[in-house]
Amino acid sequence: MAKTKYVFNTKTLAYEELKRSKGQKIFRTFLFLITTLALAIVLFFISFTLFESPRERILKRELSQYQLQNEIMNDRLDKMQVVLDELGDKDDNIYRIIFEAEPIPKEVRQAGYGGVDRYSALEGYNNTQILETTAKKLDKIASQIYVQSKSFDEVYKLAKNKENMLASLPAIQPVNNTDLKRIASYFGYRIDPIYKVNKFHAGLDFSAPQGTPIVATGDGTVTKTKKSKRGYGNIIEIDHGYGYHTFYAHTKTILVKRGEKVKRGQVIATVGNTGKSTAPHLHYEVRKNNRTVNPIYYFYNDLSPEEYELLLDLSKLPSQSLD
Repeated sequence: MAKTKYVFNTKTLAYEELKRSKGQKIFRTFLFLITTLALAIVLFFISFTLFESPRERILKRELSQYQLQNEIMNDRLDKMQVVLDELGDKDDNIYRIIFEAEPIPKEVRQAGYGGVDRYSALEGYNNTQILETTAKKLDKIASQIYVQSKSFDEVYKLAKNKENMLASLPAIQPVNNTDLKRIASYFGYRIDPIYKVNKFHAGLDFSAPQGTPIVATGDGTVTKTKKSKRGYGNIIEIDHGYGYHTFYAHTKTILVKRGEKVKRGQVIATVGNTGKSTAPHLHYEVRKNNRTVNPIYYFYNDLSPEEYELLLDLSKLPSQSLD
């Protein structure tokens, strides 16, 4: 209920009730509404600019979380980059050197993804630079992982090949010779036991009783077996691959056949006295690319450094071959 207002009449010296015209009432009402609306607009503007809405608070919180996650991800990417660089260094300076492979060029390892339009979809955002930086890091790391994976595939094949080669090398003595006293004649020029002349001896003569086991000195395939009463007598030849062949002569019993695959240390024959032989022994040769080489150079698998040096010294002494 509206309050009644009074005004003092100076003429009558009395308070009289204030009466407004209809127009004044309409004007005052309009003024009140305009003032209220203006105040509401001002308050809305102030609240909109100075205070956050619940949705804005949620969006800001999510944005803050995204930025934090992006920083964490970039930190992890940087650490991954360090690890990849270390792997690349080891690959080039250790693994590929051991297996005699060329190092991977730096421009290949560090290559990213080309194309100026690759990151165009990330443009137009407030955080475009951050997104592009992260995307480029990811692409570079993905490229390096691919290159490193291919390199490790190659190194693995080289390692397997090296493993097979090491197993195939004639790296042990063909008969048990722990006391190093069974080598009767060494590689080089020696006195022929029949003709008594200085003649090149292409292998080692291991003196041993008949029936002493003879073993393959490396993995390989038997390429020849032959029984004879002349020359080298009963013989075995083994192809070890990688240009290596071994030759076993004057054997008594041959325990393998042509085409058979043998392993290092496998018994393939027994010591005999067949062919042109003056006493029971094994004549043993190593051939590299069809050239005879000193077998002692390959006895690294069952000799200590001291024993190896002793054999080399003994091989320099004059002796007479047994065949």
